[in-house]
Amino acid sequence: MGMQKANSGSGLPRFEEAEPLGPQDAQFVQDLIVVLEKHGNLERFGLCLLHEHFPLAPGEILVETTDTETRTLHAHVEEASRTRHSKPSQWRFLTGVDHSRRAEFTGGPYELVMVCDPYSGCPPRK
Repeated sequence: MGMQKANSGSGLPRFEEAEPLGPQDAQFVQDLIVVLEKHGNLERFGLCLLHEHFPLAPGEILVETTDTETRTLHAHVEEASRTRHSKPSQWRFLTGVDHSRRAEFTGGPYELVMVCDPYSGCPPRK
């Protein structure tokens, strides 16, 4: 199976080209805060800048790991079907799409972008 871009046609810009949040987004952010508060999610969810550093092949997922001692965060690619990391940490909202990379989100209006490695301190060990 050859490497194919999972994000081909997704329209995600490279990080260098992605436009960050700015003053022109003030009303959008206020509207989002209202919705998050309405559903009790203001302390649960936030924003991230959607971008692409490199394409993912079908069946691949980004995994974030942390080293609490050195206070570093790392991201790497794994096969979604073989990863032991199961706690989703980033999603991308989708319209008109009835599938995602992870089976548990099939049919949802979002796509799982990254999972967290709970064994590396993400979330922090108690």
